[in-house]
Amino acid sequence: MKRRSSHCRWIRKVLALLLLSFCTASLVLMQANYSHITILSSLVSHEAVDQKPKIAFLFIARNRLPLDLVWDAFFKGEKEGRFSIYVHSRPGFLFNKDTTRSAYFYGRQVNNSIQVDWGESSMIEAERILLRNALKDPFNERFAFVSDSCIPLYNFSYIYDYIMSTSTSYLDSFADTKEGRYNPKMHPIIPVHNWRKGSQWAVLVRKHAKTMVNDDIVFPEFQKHCRRRALPEFWRDQPIPANGWKEHNCIPDEHYVQTLLAQRGLEEEITRRPLTHTSWDLSSSRDKERRGWHPVTYKLSDATPTLMETIKGIDNIYFETEYRREWCTKREQPAPCFLFARKFTRAAALRLLNLSMLALN
Repeated sequence: MKRRSSHCRWIRKVLALLLLSFCTASLVLMQANYSHITILSSLVSHEAVDQKPKIAFLFIARNRLPLDLVWDAFFKGEKEGRFSIYVHSRPGFLFNKDTTRSAYFYGRQVNNSIQVDWGESSMIEAERILLRNALKDPFNERFAFVSDSCIPLYNFSYIYDYIMSTSTSYLDSFADTKEGRYNPKMHPIIPVHNWRKGSQWAVLVRKHAKTMVNDDIVFPEFQKHCRRRALPEFWRDQPIPANGWKEHNCIPDEHYVQTLLAQRGLEEEITRRPLTHTSWDLSSSRDKERRGWHPVTYKLSDATPTLMETIKGIDNIYFETEYRREWCTKREQPAPCFLFARKFTRAAALRLLNLSMLALN
């Protein structure tokens, strides 16, 4: 009996020792994991604190980006991760070593792109697709629409500071009082007093980007009632429409964002001027190719210091329909109006880059 009792006590001691060892080991393991988690949490928090707000550059291209080397030089000077890139090109087009000379654009095309036609609502949908993709990154706080024929006029740091110097969107927007663009069929969903016009090359804050993506009222009206007139350059071999002059010549991308924000009562939250220079003064041009419905295209012969000095020297913009002159400022100090310019051919843009007329680094 005594031997059996002694044996049981020995077993209990062994079990107690094993249980104590297990508890000790579990405590040590938990402490180690807690320290590891704490370190990781600290690193993540530190990274989040160090991550600066980013500008999402939203390129709209037909296929390739002909000015990719200019943008390559522009992005190369930025080492702090303050930008992201998204490209909308035709469906199925891929940006890789065979289609672009800049690694910044590798794989940056959105995978849900659509076929875009000039003067149609598909352009607006392409912009919305770009925004949907860019809004997935919480650090993207500004969203800049960029043409495939557009060049930056200054280095990255200057443009970043300029855009981030205000909490407003930069959106060319003015009252469109000329007849022919507004379609009365839009009333009452879009009343004429909210009808606006401006450039599509806007820089939006995150709030306005979300407003554009989530819009399910104004955009459908544009799809139904805002369409360009059948222009001579599109008639080709077809006969001239008998009543073509009666058609509303509504170019959706020149009205949509401006009208949407007016509808939402958000005009006090925008700086109502563009940051991208476009030349529409075609009246004195002797070149037939430069007269029509499209802005001036700057060719190789145009790429001169005089042109750059002229564009960079613009410090105010006059809006005729509102009798409003916008003097351009940054942080309440006089500043050039434009950070970007279009439309440049590849030869013209590369000449400016090679002659160091674009101080991008």
